[in-house]
Amino acid sequence: MYEPWDAFEAPRFTGPRTYARLPYVKDLEGVDAAVFGMPWDGGTSFRSGARFGPEGVRSASGMIRTYNAVQRVQVFGALSTIDYGDSPTVPGYIEDTLDRITAFVRPLAEARIPSVGIGGDHSATLGELRAYASVHGPLGLVHLDSHTDLWDSYNGRPYSHGTMFRRAIEEGLLDPARMLQAGIRGPLYGEDDEGIPAELGVHTIPWVELAEMSPAELADVAQERLAGRPAFLSLDVDFVDAAFCPGTGTPEVGGPTSFQALSYLRALKALPFIAFDVVEVAPAYDGPGQVTALFAANAVFEVLSMVALAARDR
Repeated sequence: MYEPWDAFEAPRFTGPRTYARLPYVKDLEGVDAAVFGMPWDGGTSFRSGARFGPEGVRSASGMIRTYNAVQRVQVFGALSTIDYGDSPTVPGYIEDTLDRITAFVRPLAEARIPSVGIGGDHSATLGELRAYASVHGPLGLVHLDSHTDLWDSYNGRPYSHGTMFRRAIEEGLLDPARMLQAGIRGPLYGEDDEGIPAELGVHTIPWVELAEMSPAELADVAQERLAGRPAFLSLDVDFVDAAFCPGTGTPEVGGPTSFQALSYLRALKALPFIAFDVVEVAPAYDGPGQVTALFAANAVFEVLSMVALAARDR
């Protein structure tokens, strides 16, 4: 059983900075879930710095305890969980980096171990999807974000943190009929941008509509959309209003509070997710007290709680 160092034996501010003080382990035998970093920001279109996201989230995760009192599940101590370390990257070379992320994640996918990637800019998700789709086939997706990330190109190039889900559809990694994007807001490049998701067959809920929905209503839409088949959950921290998550590359105002964001996330607990990520944490822009990194660390804990619930209820 892999679990964090007992905080009553050593205070939570001690020890090497793994996620939630979990053991850093590369052997997957006896592992129920894994957390790993994707220190990459070569796909950003505005503010860089997300390469330090995994480090920042791990630092903020020292406060994480073992039991989720909202989801009412024991996570660490019941779910054998490791910090799998960081994926290799190639600064300045996005295609090479994506290949290395895929190769790094593939052993987790082949072992069918649920994983949580910490980013890192959102382009890194394409590497994860390539690994998991190679095992499970085309995946469904629930994508919590303020941007659709479905543009065809940025600056005439096909790979960026704003294009990776279109690439994933084109590569057959995602089934657009089983994709749901929620929280979308902010200015666009033109009126035509609004129609991109529908053109690709992707269902999108803008924040102005999601704000009128309860978490349970979002979960109902997601359940119908995913159709009970394997899916990936991707949370970009700019889903959250910039007042609560300022430490990110493309912040947007007028969105959910951190409490609302966690409530929507928790409501998705019964869905068939096989892997997750929490991305776009850029610590250099974070507010006092690591507020963005703290949110991301807790979001990781919430999705690990989903894995623990699924394991408990099997």
